[in-house]
Amino acid sequence: MSDTPYAKTLAALDALHAQDPRHVEVEGAPVPRELWHAGRMSAWLERLHEHPDELIRLAVRGQHLQRWQVPRSDYPEGRVGYLTWRRDQGQRAGETTATLMREAGFDDESAEAVKRMIRKQGLGRDPGAQAVEDCACLVFLENYFADFSKQIDHDHLIRIVQMTWKKMSPKAHELALGLPMSAAARSLVEEALAG
Repeated sequence: MSDTPYAKTLAALDALHAQDPRHVEVEGAPVPRELWHAGRMSAWLERLHEHPDELIRLAVRGQHLQRWQVPRSDYPEGRVGYLTWRRDQGQRAGETTATLMREAGFDDESAEAVKRMIRKQGLGRDPGAQAVEDCACLVFLENYFADFSKQIDHDHLIRIVQMTWKKMSPKAHELALGLPMSAAARSLVEEALAG
């Protein structure tokens, strides 16, 4: 198993994730933040899909690849700056993942398919792109939403939740509604969904 193109690519992705200089504490031990994030993405994929194929698994695992190298603060404030940063991050992560896949023995067609998934091309139509989006939204809601909601104006936050919800699949909606949330966070989500 460890000599398959899939196993080689997964190991190469995680080696890059492990280089993240930022850490989170998990059960009392520091873990590179991006490696932890990739693990949460993969964990959500297992709940979203009964039998995800290798390409979807790699796209989900590579979605946040080396984000620390180009911080959000390098881009202008506001929606346009955010969308440009996100697009550039998706492009970089997709290209790096595709390169690792080719080096591990995947063909060009498979590498290009994963690159498109990471860039979320075909969202709503392509199961891989939808899986990447669903997992990213679930990781955000599970781990970042509570802190994020304290930094953003109420009306803007409601719009963000509504836009996020529109991009998610029905299965992801079901999983999101089952997340443990503070009363304040749950109230915001309920208000956004009622609007």
